[in-house]
Amino acid sequence: MASLQLTSRRAHVLQHWSVNILRASMSSLAQHQHLHPSCPDKTTVSSDSSDTRELAKEPLQGLKLASHAVLEKAKERGRLICSKCGGSRMFFCYTCCSLLGVSHQEIPVIKLPVKIDIIKHPNETDGKSTAIHAKILAPSDVNIYTYPCIPDYEKNKVVLVFPGPGAVSVLDMIQCLHDMTDSRSHGPSGEPCIKRLKREEVTGATDTADSPGSGTPDESKGLESRAYPLQRVVFIDSTWNQTNKISTDERLQGILRVELKTRKTCFWRSQRGKPDTYLATIEAIYYFLKDFHKHCLAQEYNGEYDNLLFFYSYLHSVVNKSKQEKKDQLENEKEEKAV
Repeated sequence: MASLQLTSRRAHVLQHWSVNILRASMSSLAQHQHLHPSCPDKTTVSSDSSDTRELAKEPLQGLKLASHAVLEKAKERGRLICSKCGGSRMFFCYTCCSLLGVSHQEIPVIKLPVKIDIIKHPNETDGKSTAIHAKILAPSDVNIYTYPCIPDYEKNKVVLVFPGPGAVSVLDMIQCLHDMTDSRSHGPSGEPCIKRLKREEVTGATDTADSPGSGTPDESKGLESRAYPLQRVVFIDSTWNQTNKISTDERLQGILRVELKTRKTCFWRSQRGKPDTYLATIEAIYYFLKDFHKHCLAQEYNGEYDNLLFFYSYLHSVVNKSKQEKKDQLENEKEEKAV
């Protein structure tokens, strides 16, 4: 009997080691998740409060995701060497933004309703950021810049998702942009150069390259109308202690700030002393787009951007499985000692 117990225990330990090896192979993704701050506003009641409570109970449940079978197969093959930079990677090369062990046909490709720019802190390791998830899954709509590189923005057509004084909700964002456009369109006489555009009447056009949404020309034009004048959304990809340098850069001053008031992270390694409203970069992008779809495009959300969490949700499940196996192992050891 003792021999059987010992054999069973060894098998369990070996299984646990295999999980730890996987975690180590993906440590650049899992160990130091970049956080995106999102400040809760106690005076504001969000229409998404039910979503927040649901997420807190069952994080990442109910998402409409592509099958993770391709990632399971890639995991079994192990890490591969990137042909461009020579780095050892799992699933994709976060330096070269290229897939490894999986093909583009095997992973979801998402069309976003608005362009996304990510400003990354130069002292952060590429492999510690989930920003790369967005670039790989929505390649035509996401750009990543390393600070101090910041594009020259038309400030009344761009928002920065970052908390702070004057930050507004996604619900109020479009009207605030219209107000900014109106305030800058007055002629010398003080009269408006163009008629004020009401939210339900906007019919302006953005550049073709920046047109939001997908589908038929009529559908795309309808999305443009409702999203106008917003052309681009900026996110800061950095640890919280390093965000100040980027957020206070003079090139980002005067850009409307938007904050996600009620969302909570489900990142598997909590940051000591940081609230659970500090989101991973990919979480911040996902929740912004979800709110944008409902409040600005005025469409029912049916999982259109859930696959932005394709890699993130898989890693979340792997880490949670490892934690559960470790917990089970400790319980088994206690039972054996008791016997």
